[in-house]
Amino acid sequence: MGNTRRVGRTNRRAAAGVMCAAALALLTAVPAQARETAHRAPHWELKDSGAADVRFRGLSAVSRNTAWVAGTAGTVLRTTDGGASWRNVSPPGAADLQFRDVEAFDAHRAVVLAIGEGEASRVYRTDDGGTTWTESFRNTDANAFYDCMTFFDSRHGLAMSDPVDGKFRILSTGDGGRSWKVLPSTG
Repeated sequence: MGNTRRVGRTNRRAAAGVMCAAALALLTAVPAQARETAHRAPHWELKDSGAADVRFRGLSAVSRNTAWVAGTAGTVLRTTDGGASWRNVSPPGAADLQFRDVEAFDAHRAVVLAIGEGEASRVYRTDDGGTTWTESFRNTDANAFYDCMTFFDSRHGLAMSDPVDGKFRILSTGDGGRSWKVLPSTG
C-alpha cells in the first residue's frame, strides 16, 4: 500500500512536470513580437488633422476604423483608417458656424449641429461621406439656441435648445435628419 501511494505521487509530479514543460514550449513558440503587442499598454498618438486652430466639440466613433469630429470654424473631419489620417469634409460656406455635435451612422452618413442664437443654430446632413451637405434645419426663433443632438437609431433623433420663455425647445426627426419639426412645449 505504501508503494502505491509513492507511485501515485511520482506519477502526479511527472504529469505536472510534463504539463509545465508543454506550457513553456507553447509560450516560447509564440514570436516575441506577438507577445509584446499582446501586452502593450493602450497609448495616445498625436496626429495632424490639418485643422490647427479648430477646437473640436463633437465626436462620433462609428467603428474601429470610422469616426467623425466636428468643431469650430465650421469644421468636420472624417477618418476611415482608424485615425491614421483625417480628411476635411466640412460643409462649404460654413466657416462662420460652430459645430457642437456630430452623429454618424457609417462612413457615408452623418448629421452635424451648429450652435448659436437664431439662424446660427442649424443642422446639416451628408449621405456621401461629406462630399456634399444639405442644410436640413435652420432656426428661425431669435431666442432659441440649439446646442445638443442625439439619435436613437439611424432614423429617429432629437435636438434640444436652451429654454425659451422657461420651456425647452426640442426638434424631432424620423427620417435620419433629412427634416426636423419643433415639438410642442406644452405638458
